[in-house]
Amino acid sequence: MNSDVVIDLKNIYKRFYEGEPNELEILHGIDLKVHKGEFVSIVGASGSGKSTLMNIIGALDRPSDGSYILNGTDICAAGDNELSHIRNKQIGFVFQTYNLIPRNSALKNVELPMMYARTAGLSRKKRAKELLELVGMGERMTHTPDELSGGQKQRVAIARALANDPSIILADEPTGALDSHTGRMIMDLFHKLHEEEGITIVLITHSNELAEETERVLTLMDGNIISERRGNNYVTGQYKTRIQ
Repeated sequence: MNSDVVIDLKNIYKRFYEGEPNELEILHGIDLKVHKGEFVSIVGASGSGKSTLMNIIGALDRPSDGSYILNGTDICAAGDNELSHIRNKQIGFVFQTYNLIPRNSALKNVELPMMYARTAGLSRKKRAKELLELVGMGERMTHTPDELSGGQKQRVAIARALANDPSIILADEPTGALDSHTGRMIMDLFHKLHEEEGITIVLITHSNELAEETERVLTLMDGNIISERRGNNYVTGQYKTRIQ
């Protein structure tokens, strides 16, 4: 495998209720390579198989058939404990619903993945502060989620996703719960992280408009990738709003 290939999916199938009368095949032989430093989107309507594919890319579920190599590791051959470690260290998740712990401050939420990785306390706090500054939340690090707006929560979630310096950021409908202005700011932040920090990002979205901002757009329909193209609106170094 090419050393700069972070995600390498080959002939991925996913079936549920295997061997039963109601067996259902959702993914029908997906091939996908994502290179280090790319910003790739996977776009598709509800029922296209996006969530199933996201769960496989994120090592949250295993394919029924096929091969998946993530940053040199054979995901299909990995045991449950190894997969847990991979999810913690190699993949930064950003979800539509933020998934922040309500009683914890922004700082503590960002520290959490590093606690699981057994990073020393002082290093953990220093890294969390740096990441919150990076996403424009330096002045809100002592606030709990109920003291933050939706956009601020998502910035904290992005900082948390970066905590263990993962191979990829996997963003699942990250602007879905936000108004258009706030969603615009979150997309600008992703562009900033990609262009200035060189972070590899895979965006899962139903929005063709958002997908067109990325370097490469993969369209998923009925469990198949039906097209691959360069984003028509992908322009480097131009953020539509200023990250503050």
